[in-house]
Amino acid sequence: MSVSFRILSSIGLVYVRYDGLANMTDTLQAFATYSQHPEFQPGQKQFVDLSALTGWDEDYLELMKAQAKKAEAFTGNNTETLIIYYAPTEVGKKLARLALRSWEPFPSVVPILQDNEAEALSILGLPQSSLNQLFSSAG
Repeated sequence: MSVSFRILSSIGLVYVRYDGLANMTDTLQAFATYSQHPEFQPGQKQFVDLSALTGWDEDYLELMKAQAKKAEAFTGNNTETLIIYYAPTEVGKKLARLALRSWEPFPSVVPILQDNEAEALSILGLPQSSLNQLFSSAG
């Protein structure tokens, strides 16, 4: 699977990582698993790591389906969802920009594109300056 997630419930963060070629079918499956997870909570901050992304299947229809499923889970709960897209590469930035545009109709979702790991974590209100530090402190 090209996408995985990890819920860091102690800090209200979901870490999502894409590796290699992103497949939108995998994205839909991973999100379905996440939304049914016992630690799923509306309003959890999201860190979407696109640093290891090498490409994506460019299935725009599946991308829109994935975003619609996420919108169902992220909106309508009187909560705000902050999503950081960490994209230090051009391919990551391209996919992140598409995702950002898809959130425009949903004011309760606040997506931000960031290409600096420390700044991305800082925006989330985290004291760590790297993902390695985050995971070592999260256990």
